[in-house]
Amino acid sequence: MLYNVESLFNKPIINDNEMLMGIQNLLSALEKQVNILETELALLPDLPFSNARFDQALFHHRSHKLGGYMQEIRQNMEQLSTCVNGVRTEQVKFLAERLVTQIEALKREIATQALRKQEDKFAHRSQERDLYQRLAEHQDYERRLTAMVDDRELQLDKQTTLTNKYKLQKEIAALAGRLARCRQALMRIEKSIEKRENSD
Repeated sequence: MLYNVESLFNKPIINDNEMLMGIQNLLSALEKQVNILETELALLPDLPFSNARFDQALFHHRSHKLGGYMQEIRQNMEQLSTCVNGVRTEQVKFLAERLVTQIEALKREIATQALRKQEDKFAHRSQERDLYQRLAEHQDYERRLTAMVDDRELQLDKQTTLTNKYKLQKEIAALAGRLARCRQALMRIEKSIEKRENSD
């Protein structure tokens, strides 16, 4: 809990000054939390979301962005300041309790958003590593297939019988087909890496 509103209004008050001081402290604490929340929210992309993030009774505002809920908190904060200046105790208590609950709810959602961002970054890096691993594997396949083609061509030059020559020509043709497919796959992987690096 950010601030125990109940304890402020339920504890025995010696005089009006003590009550006023307590309310001013509450106002300062909430203002500080609202400012921190705005700073944290500014660091996140204000992306729309499809599902409802908060209890309908908690916010009057209906928004697909967190910035909309932050705006309602700021408006409630201004309304609370007005009530404090007008010494409307019941309204101060109601608004303060509502603000504390709203701030805590938005703080939880911001923490979740930050966590999602970290998870997305991890997934992105993992995909990047997979691409480079596949690139290395296909480059290795290409080297081995090229070496095998070169080896069969050398053997072909040394053959004297038509049967052996025909057999080696079939092997070379099959290896050349595999090499062509390997090079096509290599080009696709390289394009994927280039596209990913340009989007970062």
